Amino acid sequence: MEPIHIIGAGLAGSEAAWQIARAGVPVVLHEMRPTVETFAHRTGDCAEMVCSNSFRSDDDQMNAVGQLHWEMRAAGGLIMSMADRHRLPAGGALAVDRDAFSQAVTQALQDEPLISFAPGEITDLPSDGRWIVATGPLTSAALGQSILSATGEGSLAFFDAIAPIVHAESIDMSICWLQSRYDKGETEEERTAYINCPMTKADYEAFIDALLAADKTEFHEGETAGYFDGCLPIEVMAERGRETLRHGPMKPVGLTNAHNPTEKAYAVVQLRRDNALGTLYNIVGFQTKMKYGAQTEVFRRIPGLQNASFARLGGIHRNTFLNSPRLIDDRLRLRARPNLRFAGQVTGVEGYVESAAMGLLAGRMAAAEALGRDLPPPAPTTSMGALVNHITGGADAKTFQPMNVNFGLYPPLDEIRGGRKGRKDRYPAYTDRAKADFNQWLAGQA
Repeated sequence: MEPIHIIGAGLAGSEAAWQIARAGVPVVLHEMRPTVETFAHRTGDCAEMVCSNSFRSDDDQMNAVGQLHWEMRAAGGLIMSMADRHRLPAGGALAVDRDAFSQAVTQALQDEPLISFAPGEITDLPSDGRWIVATGPLTSAALGQSILSATGEGSLAFFDAIAPIVHAESIDMSICWLQSRYDKGETEEERTAYINCPMTKADYEAFIDALLAADKTEFHEGETAGYFDGCLPIEVMAERGRETLRHGPMKPVGLTNAHNPTEKAYAVVQLRRDNALGTLYNIVGFQTKMKYGAQTEVFRRIPGLQNASFARLGGIHRNTFLNSPRLIDDRLRLRARPNLRFAGQVTGVEGYVESAAMGLLAGRMAAAEALGRDLPPPAPTTSMGALVNHITGGADAKTFQPMNVNFGLYPPLDEIRGGRKGRKDRYPAYTDRAKADFNQWLAGQA
């Protein structure tokens, strides 16, 4: 049997390779790292997480992301399996030790006899054979140009930003305290998964002033800053209004200062554990395009981080994605070149889990085709199906932007009350329906 080729061993490519091999079809996984480096990656490991170390909410009753976790586990997903094995305390979220996680994914793929690795950069889209393009937000310039030529599109890029990571030993715990928002989590470790840095109004105003005045990274000629709203740099949020951050990543609700319980913080900066040892913490929601010198100066204004030592500073990078509603069918195939499937962020989904989910679907669909079958996507009542439906036709091609999975993509339940007050009944009804429909989709492949 001819193998299926995958370009890119990130989250989507790794998941696609795993699903194809599980179906009994050989796979060749092409990865340019570490021979060809990117500015954001540090290793040549598969599924390296370059931004946050969180897969977000793991609540499969009240959250569409948690439901997507459930679906990927039900489908035997490699990414969820390794995430569960290397998870860290993070309240109600699923966070992982990023290095141990990516090393485990790499080892699992290397141990699978139907998967072979082909190091090196692919610069042109192949004209024959079955291929999955899962090159992610850092698609190489040469391959990006080949994709442009094949699609006839004018551009493929917007910009994403990376949050900084702090050495835990440099955080002043006489000022900060450990607590997950609203004390979420089933164990004490989960309920104390975040370090919280409190700010008075004066602290906050001074921080915003410094943030707005800081030197920022300049764009190259021809580049434009089309940010995804779910991952805005903090300075861009601050430019939209001085109170924006206080109602976003710096909101003080659900937190009580252990050092002074009667005094309510005006704003709070949260740090989330980034490795199993607990030696590294990332600053939650603090993606930035400030220059490195400015970052250290501005972030050390945060109470408790005045002596912070940074393991990694923030950065900004190009994120590549297709106008999928116009270019991709519901089997994730390029309409103009059906031998090519796309998976991951390049399809216009946003987020680690969403990217891996598109890899899972592309892998299963490609394997089914190789075995002489056609595999439709899951129903749009599921998280996976809702995402596919959105990127391949549910969204308006004229205004298409990357999208996280959310209940707004689900078909409505007419019998359930709408609005904020109806969420307590509506969200579990959504996820109950999703689980039943996803299980039916899986049963159809048995």
